[in-house]
Amino acid sequence: MFELLATDSSSKARYGRLTTAHGTVETPIFMPVGTQGSVKTLHPDELRLLGSEIILGNTYHLWLRPGQETIRELGGLHRFTSWDRPILTDSGGFQVWSLAKTRKITEEGVHFQNHLDGSPALLTPEKSMEIQATLGSDIAMVFDECPPYPCERSYAEESTALTTRWAERCRVWHADYSSDFFPDAPTNTNEDENSRPSTRRQLCFGIVQGSSYEDLRAASARDLAMLDFDGYAVGGVSVGEPEEEMFRAVEHSEPFLPPEKPRYAMGLGTPPQMLEMIARGVDMFDCVHPTRSARHGLAFTNDGPIHIKNARFERDKSPLTEDCHPHLADFSRAYLRHLFKAGEMLALRLLSFHNLDFYLRLVRNARKAISEGQFEEFRSSFCERYNHKRT
Repeated sequence: MFELLATDSSSKARYGRLTTAHGTVETPIFMPVGTQGSVKTLHPDELRLLGSEIILGNTYHLWLRPGQETIRELGGLHRFTSWDRPILTDSGGFQVWSLAKTRKITEEGVHFQNHLDGSPALLTPEKSMEIQATLGSDIAMVFDECPPYPCERSYAEESTALTTRWAERCRVWHADYSSDFFPDAPTNTNEDENSRPSTRRQLCFGIVQGSSYEDLRAASARDLAMLDFDGYAVGGVSVGEPEEEMFRAVEHSEPFLPPEKPRYAMGLGTPPQMLEMIARGVDMFDCVHPTRSARHGLAFTNDGPIHIKNARFERDKSPLTEDCHPHLADFSRAYLRHLFKAGEMLALRLLSFHNLDFYLRLVRNARKAISEGQFEEFRSSFCERYNHKRT
């Protein structure tokens, strides 16, 4: 299911290949976020043009609207969204934490108010796994409780223990019932006839919690490793903590995770943060940052982000970046600025396309650097240039 193709001699960076029901994914990888079954403003063909190997769908939002049964009747999430490559779905735990107007956590699960209409709802570990299996995602995440930052140690201890118990329930449900719900998966649609066969089952990843407490992170990682998940995520990061705390969360978890399984840092981050996490042994990332930033006129470049709406670009004839995707090469910075000022939807589409291209090229270049034994030089030179001057 997961094989390491190369490792870096001077860091923990890894180059690997993950096999799923809808094809293979090379890691390190960035997953564009398709919260409602759509990566905002982009057509699936544009994602394929960018070389997106896998996208993320949101269990909580798709459960509430249009509903798991609707998606099941329409053939599963891949057919519903016209996306024939791998999909990872989150568990819904983070959304319950961040969106619910009120919530009550019990051993059974989380009782909360639907953020759309205020109606009462209950999400349990078993229900989260059922929804994800019905959607037919290639990778399902266990249901966890995401503690706030900061939080008292007593709260973190109880939360981490609860997440472990929920993970055990998710593991049992997934082993016993997921195949009854999982839609038929096609043979690898994004690979040639000589490629490795795909797995025909849904994969399941555990989520390490523990807040900012080193021993809790280590204990959580050890406990989850004993459950033998297909992969492991480090959760509870990018929830308001300082950057160094994010790095430490991975550093305190990674040594206890099986090296033969993929690692996933959830919900982050900036381009330098991803490279720092890759150096710490992380293989997979997702974040709304590139598309959300695009909607506000922020474009990522090798010299750091630029605000395309700034007046200094009003007559700038140059392309957005010197190495931008051919899809954008004919558009000047002046034109992009004009689109934003005029409120044209094309502005959001073009900048979202560019920012995702930047993120996806970054992880491709990281894979190349790892395979050539030059990752540390690549990371150092990229971060030095990116952080040198912010405009």
